[in-house]
Amino acid sequence: MDISTEWWLLAIGFLGQGFFFLRFFWQWIVSEREKRSVIPLCFWYFSLFGSFFLLIYALLRRDIVFTIGQSTGSIIYVRNLYLIHRERAKLAASS
Repeated sequence: MDISTEWWLLAIGFLGQGFFFLRFFWQWIVSEREKRSVIPLCFWYFSLFGSFFLLIYALLRRDIVFTIGQSTGSIIYVRNLYLIHRERAKLAASS
């Protein structure tokens, strides 16, 4: 790989790691505000975006271990978002 390709790979990897940092940072802030442990909706979106960028990074690096890990994590994040939105839709319909 030439230096420009390596730079873009690093940027994608750091972007993914940034989203993973944001998910825990924001979860901590929300939990402190509410004085209890809370997992806010954006935690799952940050997780999904982080996983997406890290999956791209892993695929471009041809790292099978990292690729499998990020692929399976993405399924969990999408499933949690689906469950949350389904529950909210049911609550809205019953109101």
